Amino acid sequence: MAIPPRPRRRRPTVLTVVGARPQFVKAAPLSRALRGRLREVLVHTGQHYDYEMSASFFEQLEIPEPDRHLGIGSGSHGAMTGRMLEALEAVMREEKPDAVVVYGDTNSTLAGALAAAKLHIPVAHVEAGLRSFDLRMPEEVNRRLTDHVSQLLFCPTKAAVAHLRREGVTRGVFNAGDVMMDAVLENLGRARKKARPEVALPARSYYVATLHRPENVDDDGRLRAILAELARLPLPTLVPLHPRTRKRIEGLGLAAEGQVRLLRPAPYLEMLLLTHGARAVLTDSGGLQKEAFILGTPCITLRDTTEWVETIEAGANRLVGASPAKIRAAVRDLDRRRKPPSARRAYGGGRASEKIAAILARWLGRRA
Repeated sequence: MAIPPRPRRRRPTVLTVVGARPQFVKAAPLSRALRGRLREVLVHTGQHYDYEMSASFFEQLEIPEPDRHLGIGSGSHGAMTGRMLEALEAVMREEKPDAVVVYGDTNSTLAGALAAAKLHIPVAHVEAGLRSFDLRMPEEVNRRLTDHVSQLLFCPTKAAVAHLRREGVTRGVFNAGDVMMDAVLENLGRARKKARPEVALPARSYYVATLHRPENVDDDGRLRAILAELARLPLPTLVPLHPRTRKRIEGLGLAAEGQVRLLRPAPYLEMLLLTHGARAVLTDSGGLQKEAFILGTPCITLRDTTEWVETIEAGANRLVGASPAKIRAAVRDLDRRRKPPSARRAYGGGRASEKIAAILARWLGRRA
């Protein structure tokens, strides 16, 4: 009598929630690593929804098409998060994942974490433990709440691990390195071959500036002060505009002055190439601070605090807020800055995605 074959063990399922352009960048290397070991269901909330802010990233980074697109779109923080929470809960009930993976600190992150926690599904938070210690920032609220409902916390740096330890979170914490380091190392060569920026200038002959945070964009005085100072810079300044920022600038009747060039939102490969070639980056973006450090481009951060403290400690970044005097001084000091150490020491060697996938697969295997 033949012995019946043993039934094949089901691959554990992870449901990954993305919604904003920084999450698409992080998901590109990690999704590939996860799919080598697990079944992944990719859910796009629709938080960023136009072509430049969403579809172009999926195309350029060769991210699998989302299994679900919720089409939530824009709105107030409460309305957006509430709609996402309701829609994600329905998807999770249907898919019954073994774990939910969330990235960073957006409304999509918080909605995914809360929906999973309320359904008693384990949460894995990629980019856990970051702190700016500024609770006026929606991102700071999102990341803190997400960390405290997560079972697996994948920290990008030693500082992030230390932040969690001070809050009493020690179980399930891993210093995995930074998946954005993986993405930059994977894509810089591709960007050099394929990217076609809207404006192409010789290396180190221009600045790149970005603005999107409410503290700058929603404050008329800060926005005017920053734009006026950008107009005084000694080199052309390329400003790929977030749609919300463009709307605010137009609503205030402002225009590009000096050598400022207002551009469309830049797809990832184009932005990577622009950042790599810039004399310096002036930004309020957390991700761009980090990418500039990885690429060796000096950064001037238009915020009063940052979660990426290692960029400051390494001398790669300087906080100036919206102060014209501080912006001017930081630009003047660019030539006197010492060359910062390699970002690899802070963020790992570009293997964070494989490490996270292996830990998650092992953890789920033990629970099966």
